[in-house]
Amino acid sequence: MYKYTSLSIAFIYSLFFLCFISSCSKEKKSNKETIHIGTKKEEKKTEPQNASTIPVILDNKGIGPISSITFEDHVNTELSDRGAQLFKAKCTACHKAQKNMIGPPMVGIYKKRSPEWVMNMIMNPEEMVKKDPVAMALFKAYNNTMMINQNITEEEARALAEWFRILKE
Repeated sequence: MYKYTSLSIAFIYSLFFLCFISSCSKEKKSNKETIHIGTKKEEKKTEPQNASTIPVILDNKGIGPISSITFEDHVNTELSDRGAQLFKAKCTACHKAQKNMIGPPMVGIYKKRSPEWVMNMIMNPEEMVKKDPVAMALFKAYNNTMMINQNITEEEARALAEWFRILKE
């Protein structure tokens, strides 16, 4: 009964298209709110999901070549500086000194782990994750992310261990 001109059909399609676009933009706004909420949850997450399952065993030396290490009273700044450079070059893809990332932070590490354990983990991550209870718990707590073997020498591990001593919480 009604005859639609091509102009009125174009108007109807344009109106439909605008309604469709506006409904999509409203949906995007609600997604932005969801993303914002998710970001807040991530900001609050400073510990791994299973942090309570990670044992603190200070007499655990780990599995590897390091059986004993004694720190001197004063930090060896030359060794510590080398450790800081090594950390930047080889570790920062997964670790931050002060906060969680893919792996745990290094600040305060000696309140949780022995220096021998730390050096053995750095030098021997595969075997540690297979056999050491603390390394296994860390592996699970950090989303089953395996620490990459960087082929760190004992001297480099010692430099990293010295640098960890100066990190302040």
